[in-house]
Amino acid sequence: MSLYPPIEPYDHGLLDVGDGNEIYWEVSGNPAGRPAVVVHGGPGGGTIPVHRQQFDPSAYRIVLFDQRNCGRSRPHARDPEVSLEHNTTWHLVADLEKLREHLGVDRWLLLGGSWGSTLALAYAQTHPERVSAMVLRGIFLLRESEIRWAYTEGVSHLYPDHWARFTGFLPEEERGDLLAAYRRRFDDPDPAVRGPAALAWARWEASISSLIPDSGLIDMFADEDLALAFARIESHYVAARGFMEEGRLLRDLDAIRHIPAVIVQGRYDMCTPPATAWDLHQAWPEARFVLVEGAGHSGAEPAIMNEVVGATDAFVAGSPHEGALSSD
Repeated sequence: MSLYPPIEPYDHGLLDVGDGNEIYWEVSGNPAGRPAVVVHGGPGGGTIPVHRQQFDPSAYRIVLFDQRNCGRSRPHARDPEVSLEHNTTWHLVADLEKLREHLGVDRWLLLGGSWGSTLALAYAQTHPERVSAMVLRGIFLLRESEIRWAYTEGVSHLYPDHWARFTGFLPEEERGDLLAAYRRRFDDPDPAVRGPAALAWARWEASISSLIPDSGLIDMFADEDLALAFARIESHYVAARGFMEEGRLLRDLDAIRHIPAVIVQGRYDMCTPPATAWDLHQAWPEARFVLVEGAGHSGAEPAIMNEVVGATDAFVAGSPHEGALSSD
């Protein structure tokens, strides 16, 4: 199974979601097809054209959107004067529902990876009647143990060189609270301060997104505008622990047990370790669980792509157990 050929959107626009925010959206594929929406990662990462290629364009009406303050949405978080006060999980859940109504969709399939899996779960648990199916990848539940793994301890033991660059960007006296020190820089009015800090943050994240650090993926964050939106918004969410209490997304699974779902997780995901996906699988056995051997976190890895496309194809065929999905 591989990605479908590149396609262009046949419709796009900006949707006013309140609080001075407009979110970019686009639609591609078959106007009469099964509605599906991509919930991108980050938070703050934005959508990219390859996200359209995870669906059969003859079978799906494919919706992409950029979450608040990133991508082509406005205003953009690269500007430190843009407040993130109205950028929370629950604002984004409301935005997604407004977009569904704007596009006249009754129910849609959610495809979310990394932070996108977090937001997809939050949306589905809030609006279960509007979700036809779910494909989740690289599971992130924003629990304290997951945040410690990525930002204070854990994965740094596997990537000490990349961790040294990440922490070494800061003066030694500020390394006791990396999150606070970086956030101060992201909000600095001087672009010579905030830009390099955002690049350092984004490159650390990119470095652990594949088992073997991918220079191409790391270089994607050489764009300071992209890095600033990603770093500012992600650190904002990490500091607030996703604006939800610990374990909420596991606690509220009863609301979505009836929704057909597939969980795709790389065995060697260094960014969002498999233990999180395993916990979700144990709490939600009704969902199909696929542990992909030899794969890491990035949705660009061929083995992960194969399973995600296999899942979207299988839902068109009527069963999440068809297609290229491997067994437990």
